Parts: sequence; C-alpha cells; structure tokens
Amino acid sequence: MRQAERDAAFSEYVASRQERLRRVAYAMCGSWHQAEDLLQTAFTKLYVAWPRLSRAGVEDAYVRRIILNALLDERRRPSSRELPGLPDRDPAAPPGPGVEVRDELVQALQQLPPMQRRTVVLRHVADLSVEQVAHELGISVGTVKSHTSRGLARLQELLATPAQNRRQED
Repeated sequence: MRQAERDAAFSEYVASRQERLRRVAYAMCGSWHQAEDLLQTAFTKLYVAWPRLSRAGVEDAYVRRIILNALLDERRRPSSRELPGLPDRDPAAPPGPGVEVRDELVQALQQLPPMQRRTVVLRHVADLSVEQVAHELGISVGTVKSHTSRGLARLQELLATPAQNRRQED
C-alpha cells in the first residue's frame, strides 16, 4: 500500500467513524474533553498499525481497546486521582429537550462500577454482541451478561430516583 493510499484510507475511516467512537469514549469516561483526548490517542496508535489492521478488518475493535486501555492508564496515574465532577456537555450538541435526559444518563453511568459501565457501554452504545464484549474485555460471556444485567438494573434504580434525591445521596 503506497503512502498516499494509506493516508487516504485512514482519513476516510476516521471521518466515517469518529463521531460514533467519540460517543463510546464519552460514555466510558463521562467527559467530552477526556473523550477527545482518548480518541486522539487511539487514532494516533491506529495510524501506526493501520496497514496491518485494515487488512484484517479489525479497526473498530482496536480503537475501542485503545480507548479502554488509555482510560485505565490515565486513571492509574496519581494526577488523575481527583474526584470527577459532573460530566461536561458536548460542545457540538445544541441545547435542547434531550440534553437533561442525556446528562442524567451519563451521570448515572458514572455511578456504576467500572466493569458494569464498560459492559453496558460496549453492549448498548457501541452495539457489540455479548461475545464481542467478552473478547474485548478479556472476560467470559457469562461475566458480560452478569455485569450488563446488574449495570442495567442499577441504571434503572438511579434513573427512577428523582434527580434531587440522587444528588443528596452522593
């Protein structure tokens, strides 16, 4: 693959998948700024491995895995031990009636334990099958089902609680 063809194929991939992968990153971390950083890290690493990955057709899985690994690495650093605040709003999204609901959902997602949040996001935001999630996270299919079920049940509890009561619980 010549350099110009490689760059064109990579640019086309990024343009077509960027917004969806950005939403996946946001759902995992709860911050649009951090999601942008994670996605840039993932795209940089993807570019290096592009010839090998594009032939195999596993670009999306690679990017999601890099986003997850980068998030985990970032959270392990001492500088990231600050308590997260409320998730920020998507600067590109116009304010509208769905913004409050989306903010509540993201806030509730951030209250889930990390593995439950990851399985719920990969299953319902990234729209992966149970088997794909198990493969990406390196866990069994049964574990994915268990974490997803518990995560969805907890989300229902959190979202059923009026917002004012939820803030008082925190």
